[in-house]
Amino acid sequence: MEIVQTVMNNLRTRGVRKRRTTNEEDRLQLSELVNMESYSEWIHAVAEFTLRSLQSWQWASSSIYYLLGLWSRLVSSVRYMKGDMPTMLDKFVPDIIDRFLSSKFESFQAGLSDDLSENPLDNAELLQDQLDFIPYLCRFQYESCSKHILQISDPVLQTYLEAVTLEVPMDKNKLFLIETKLAWIVHVVAAILKTKYSGETQEIHDADLSARVFRLINITDSGFQSQRYAEISKQRLDHAILIFFQHFKRSYVGDQAMQSSKQLYTRFSELLGLNDHLLVLNVIVGKIATNLKCYPESDEVINHTLNLFLEMATGYMTGKLLLKLDTVQLIISHHTREHFSFLKDYRCSRSRTSFFYIIGLLVFMEDSFLKFKSSMDPLLQDFVSLESTPDAIFRTDTAKHALIGLMRDLRGIAMATNSRKTYTFLFDWLYPAHMPLFLKAILHWADTPEVTNPLLKFVAEFVWNKSQRLTFDASSPNGILLFREVSKLVVSYGSRILSLPNHADMYSSKYKGTWIVLTIISRALAGNYVNFGVFEIYGDRALADALDIALKMALSIPLADLLAYRKVTVAYFTFLEVLIKSQITFILNLDSTTFMLIAGSIQSGLQLSDTNILSQCASAVDYLASFYFHHITLGESPGSPASLNLARHVADSPSIFPEVCWLFFLSFYVFHCPF
Repeated sequence: MEIVQTVMNNLRTRGVRKRRTTNEEDRLQLSELVNMESYSEWIHAVAEFTLRSLQSWQWASSSIYYLLGLWSRLVSSVRYMKGDMPTMLDKFVPDIIDRFLSSKFESFQAGLSDDLSENPLDNAELLQDQLDFIPYLCRFQYESCSKHILQISDPVLQTYLEAVTLEVPMDKNKLFLIETKLAWIVHVVAAILKTKYSGETQEIHDADLSARVFRLINITDSGFQSQRYAEISKQRLDHAILIFFQHFKRSYVGDQAMQSSKQLYTRFSELLGLNDHLLVLNVIVGKIATNLKCYPESDEVINHTLNLFLEMATGYMTGKLLLKLDTVQLIISHHTREHFSFLKDYRCSRSRTSFFYIIGLLVFMEDSFLKFKSSMDPLLQDFVSLESTPDAIFRTDTAKHALIGLMRDLRGIAMATNSRKTYTFLFDWLYPAHMPLFLKAILHWADTPEVTNPLLKFVAEFVWNKSQRLTFDASSPNGILLFREVSKLVVSYGSRILSLPNHADMYSSKYKGTWIVLTIISRALAGNYVNFGVFEIYGDRALADALDIALKMALSIPLADLLAYRKVTVAYFTFLEVLIKSQITFILNLDSTTFMLIAGSIQSGLQLSDTNILSQCASAVDYLASFYFHHITLGESPGSPASLNLARHVADSPSIFPEVCWLFFLSFYVFHCPF
């Protein structure tokens, strides 16, 4: 260890910095090290110290991260070196990888703490810290390192295969240990694939390691394993497999990837009979479908599975490839709780939105209304069932859970409509046939946020004109008709929620529903697909009633609470900006007390540190000031009723606007003028 200290002191005198360096600086540092007289002894000492630390994993776990980081930087610098001075790294790196994997197996054998945060298989951050350096070390001497990994993994995989074929299940503790080891091996392989290197030999070794994982997939869901989805060790293993799929897909699935990865698929053909990416994709999708069918109680596995599925569906090329698979077509046409058990579990209800978002993305890729309509048949059955449910039994748990599921499903489909054509598919399917169900649900379940919040979130998505998807024909009344339906829902919900008594948890019982309603109205007003002047001309109260109830709901929240909850704050000031911009007459026609409450909230908003809220408050002040200037300062007398009302508000509280303007300029100075 004295040699290590001596060399490090010499490096310090040469000005070697401790910070992370560029590749050029790393090359210079490695060149300096190699040219030192004591380098050979130093590298031997560091290797011995590293191996001993890995062997003493019980006491040196906190040092391993830094030791592996040192070796990773050393091997990463080799490619930039000039000359043929021996680094001797190729001699030690395979042994370090071998010792690292063995130490992990020993730790599993000895048993880990019951605290899941200390187990890297249950702690993503800790796992990443331990695997960050593996790709660079393994690929430095990939042939020998891959042999070490295969020598360790093959016996474990064989034991697991034999356990599956046994008539009598293996001892639970032994099976737990085997699955834990396999999960760690899969994580290591996934980490290696995360960093892809070009070269035929690299691809062949990638194929050899990946083939073991693909063979493992054939085992994990067969035999008595199909009854073990509740076991934590099996969940860890499937979690590792999903991470492997993510990294493998990014490197080796897709037309371009296949063209540049011929050696891998040639090797796959020899080992697995999978000679192209479509066959590999079919295996991945098969595992996704199995997880969605068989994991009714593990929302973590379900969410990770859906994340992988979503990543594949959002890629243009992989999305098109998915549509060629029979398994995907089966998912699209049979997305019911009978086929996917996680849809039955209320704990996984939030995952339904992601699931149907993926289904929507895939369906809309085919650009066919008939295909969309046929894929919505399971949801149509839910609509028919709920619509035919008598009012007397509409407040049962069965109807409740069906409503929650349907609203989450519809929101996912609505999220997937990113064009005018696809949105029109959904709109024509829903309106007018199924809109009454939403109002019926509000009338019966207004006091139950579990039902109303998913419904309101769907409506908020449905009225959102993102990507200009809500663009109706010039002669179409659909924009007006849509807002009238929204107005009915908002007024019905708001009038009932305001009459309910307060609860201890005000956010869950009232505030959350309020900010969703404000979001609905904001998006409808800013969507630019409704000519709101029509309502006043024809004496339709839809707009006035919706604005009135939304404002009452917003002002029913004490200002302290409004500013305390982030989502409520954002929704309120967004609503206020849009309302003053597009419906300023409505604001000015309010009584002075209400107007001053709004002005006071703007004043409070200008004192916040959030730049978005500051901008919204500043815009609101600008709209009011512009109206005052154009209609009162420059306007002719007598003015319009709105201008007279504004003059009255200012006269009733002459200090409010100077104070607001002072705060506005103060906020501008603080955020834009350096000190």
